Amino acid sequence: MSDKPSVLFVCVHNAGRSQMAAGWLAHLAGDRIEVRSAGSAPAESINPVAVEAMHEVGIDITGASPKMLTTEAVQDSDVVITMGCGDACPFFPGKRYEDWKLDDPAGQGIEAVRPIRDEIRTRVERLVAELLPA
Repeated sequence: MSDKPSVLFVCVHNAGRSQMAAGWLAHLAGDRIEVRSAGSAPAESINPVAVEAMHEVGIDITGASPKMLTTEAVQDSDVVITMGCGDACPFFPGKRYEDWKLDDPAGQGIEAVRPIRDEIRTRVERLVAELLPA
């Protein structure tokens, strides 16, 4: 691991869960952890309900855009967290992989997306505590 750990969040469309996770990690860890996100089949744009849910807690992810998952992104990351697309993610020995079972916010209203957002926050807080011991 380099001086700064790096985390890659991967979901199918890179439009909801992985973007919210990246937003939380950047918010909670600042520049102490390198944050990446990608999708195995990226959408055209970020889910507006995910943007709204994050905006409610003071995190702006409007500047993010869905990106294609690349082998390089996986190679360059210390921790790879998949969210419903584990099979599509290239595997490299020595990387730490986690699969977070989370509901897909696609097509859901804000009431359904809030608990997903909050579950992601809980998991990201745990991850930060593991990667940045006090």
